[in-house]
Amino acid sequence: MKQIKILWTDDEIDLLRPHIIFLEQKGYAVDTATNGTDAIALVGKYNYDIIFLDENMPGLSGIETLSKIKNIAPLVPVIMITKSEEENIMDEAIGSKINDYLIKPVNPNQILLAIKKNIDKDRLITQKTTSAYQSEFMKLGMEINDSLSYKDWYEIYRKLCYWELELAGAQDNTMDEVLKMQLNEANNSFAKFVKRNYTSWFDAKNEEKPLLSPGLLKEKVFPMLKEGKKVVFLLIDNLRFDQWKSIEPLLSQFYTVSEEDLYYSILPTSTQYSRNSIFSGLMPSEINKLYPDLWKNDDEEGGKNLYEEEMLRSLMTRYNVKTGLYYEKITDVKFCKKITDNAKSVLNNQFVAIVVNFVDALSHARTDQKMMRELANTTSAYRAITKSWFEFSPLFDMLKVFADNDVHLVISTDHGSIQVSDPVKIIGDRETTTNLRYKQGRNLNYNKKEVFEILNPGDAYLPKTNISSTYVFAYGSDFFAYPNNYNHYVKYYKDTFQHGGISMQEMMIPVITLKSR
Repeated sequence: MKQIKILWTDDEIDLLRPHIIFLEQKGYAVDTATNGTDAIALVGKYNYDIIFLDENMPGLSGIETLSKIKNIAPLVPVIMITKSEEENIMDEAIGSKINDYLIKPVNPNQILLAIKKNIDKDRLITQKTTSAYQSEFMKLGMEINDSLSYKDWYEIYRKLCYWELELAGAQDNTMDEVLKMQLNEANNSFAKFVKRNYTSWFDAKNEEKPLLSPGLLKEKVFPMLKEGKKVVFLLIDNLRFDQWKSIEPLLSQFYTVSEEDLYYSILPTSTQYSRNSIFSGLMPSEINKLYPDLWKNDDEEGGKNLYEEEMLRSLMTRYNVKTGLYYEKITDVKFCKKITDNAKSVLNNQFVAIVVNFVDALSHARTDQKMMRELANTTSAYRAITKSWFEFSPLFDMLKVFADNDVHLVISTDHGSIQVSDPVKIIGDRETTTNLRYKQGRNLNYNKKEVFEILNPGDAYLPKTNISSTYVFAYGSDFFAYPNNYNHYVKYYKDTFQHGGISMQEMMIPVITLKSR
């Protein structure tokens, strides 16, 4: 570890000799100056890690010296030291981008704390985060093995997301492989849980079942509408829980979180199935039966999510929700500006439902475009790009305007995604679906131990394209690959973000209720 180099500028530097000796005994290298001119010259000559600067000196004042130092070394933290507690001096110093502020007389421990806060903070946080996860690792492992209910899995996934975000923010990647291993272990156990329980969740007599896609609006939105509240329902396609946690701090300036919850996407965890289920309040086979004109099977031509507004209006009628509805699907975020400019008119409707496809488009771009593969080569990078997009998007501007209009905002999604790495061989005919995480077709050939198979689609309320239709789902970080041209196929899709199968990231997805501040 390199020695930290300090510059301390004070016209009474001789009186501070005990402080300097204290720092040198702690291993720091300390240069001194008695005036601003000499300090500026030293900053131009040497690279300092931190600068202590007296505010009241003859000649150049501390504020004037600070301004010139920042022109030379804008990233070096500066700690202002002054006898004065006058607010205007503090404001001027803070406005000049000081990093900390100490009032004379200072003691050695105050100086040491200022150094650690501004120089060692990242290292200390990393050290503590890594140590804390190491302590939690065994406990989490036991919880994964003991998880019996869908609620247990909510808690495990929340904890794993927490540690994923904490470790990503640390400056040390020594625990990355350990966390990745634990996530894989959790996903394998989660898949076994889903395989054991999934079809039982459609039994009306089963009281131990999670909220699923068809019940999302009924449970999370319609009660507020019936109470007379103005509700904006924002569905961001393909938004994972960790991605939500990354954008939450941005929204906290304008909204308070009333409820942060998770719910389960139905299988397949793909837009065609899960989003249609949300807006219709029905399972896919029920949509196919009741609205044959609105449902398209995998093997049929045309868009698979073209009738969400019609389905939503029908769902509102079934549940006697008699409010004005504004619905918009945004495939180009420029549409957000149109909504923002007409916010008053849009919010004349008690219920505003907006679908945004950007995150899903990002995951597909990550697969298809080399540049995006390089930019989002890890889960952490994928999450960071999502946050950056949101922060500077017209969607965020739109939500800021909505916040000024006393709305209840419900943010949710239809499914998540997972970064895949392990190919699983499967054989099917020309009619087999192309999704990498699930396959639907007849005469499918696969290793039963590697997949979750639904031989009778009716058990999971899935439509049949023919009498011998079968659905199979990949889990963990697996993806399906055909034996023909296998190596090329695997190389192309390895480490891409996919959805349609069984994983915590795809199935356990956020539904957040927020209130304007």
